[in-house]
Amino acid sequence: MTAADFPVLWPVTTRWADNDMYGHLNNAVYYQLFDTAINGWIIGATGIDPVSAPAQGVVVESGCKYFRSVEFPHALTVGIRVARLGNSSVTYDLGLFDAEGDDATIAARGSWVHVYVDTDSRRPVGIPESIRELLTTAQTGDPS
Repeated sequence: MTAADFPVLWPVTTRWADNDMYGHLNNAVYYQLFDTAINGWIIGATGIDPVSAPAQGVVVESGCKYFRSVEFPHALTVGIRVARLGNSSVTYDLGLFDAEGDDATIAARGSWVHVYVDTDSRRPVGIPESIRELLTTAQTGDPS
C-alpha cells in the first residue's frame, strides 16, 4: 500500500514532545496525527467551525497497526480515504507515510469512525450536507 492509494493526502509534522523514552513516536501520537488530518481536511474544505456547528463528528471507534518506527523530526503525510459512508457515520481508512512521495513505505495504517451528533442533545443526526459532499470525494475501492 502506498500514498497513491489514498485520494486525500494531508501533511503533518512530528514535534519534539512526540518522542517517547524509546526514541520514537508514542503510539498515542499516531491517533493525534490521524485526528489532525481528518479534521484539518474537513474544516479547510468546508469552512465549518466544529465548535459552533449544529452537528459534530465524534470518534466512536479507532484502531492502528504499526509497521515501522517514526521519530522527531519528521515530515509525514496522512492518507485519507472513506471506506464507508452511512447516514450519520463515516469510517475512514488512514495511512501514515513519509512526506517524500507516493511510493513511500507505510509506517502505520489506521481506522477511524465518526458519528455525527447534535451539538446540544448529543443524539445521532445525519452528516451535514457540505461534509457529506466532501466525504464522497474520498470514497474509493478497498486497497488491501
